[in-house]
Amino acid sequence: MRAVAISDTHAPRRWKSCPPRVAEHLRDADVILHAGDVCTASVLDELAEFAPVHAVLGNNDGPDVAAWGAPERLELDLDGLAVAMVHDSGQARGRTARMRRWFPAADLVVFGHSHIPLDETGDGVRIFNPGSPTDRRRQPHGTIGLLDIRDGRLTAAKIVPVT
Repeated sequence: MRAVAISDTHAPRRWKSCPPRVAEHLRDADVILHAGDVCTASVLDELAEFAPVHAVLGNNDGPDVAAWGAPERLELDLDGLAVAMVHDSGQARGRTARMRRWFPAADLVVFGHSHIPLDETGDGVRIFNPGSPTDRRRQPHGTIGLLDIRDGRLTAAKIVPVT
């Protein structure tokens, strides 16, 4: 299973429509994980044209994103892998331990908020922030994440530049 992780699209200010370099990866997706700050539910509708979407609320998301079905936190099973999602994982210090406390059953936690890509393992959990494809802030590139899942295992995780 190929999951595309995306976060912090900040539409319509930063995301007018799906950037072509993002769409290239979405075409191969079996599922899309949006870690919040969608800002308008139409982005989720656009993403859903590529693959099923799971999303969580970010601090800039309004009632339309909640009405679309995005909760504050989400736990799901992807091909036997226990995946959790949250927008804001809190400060960097103690993050993996905090994610383990918040999501004790999770193998992988996907989050956003900082716009800083991160792939780290500790405290028995892998944490993954895909960064932002449209608002790179002080990062060299806008990014998304590619996750390959097979038989309950994360077989590959990659941060991919798209700008």
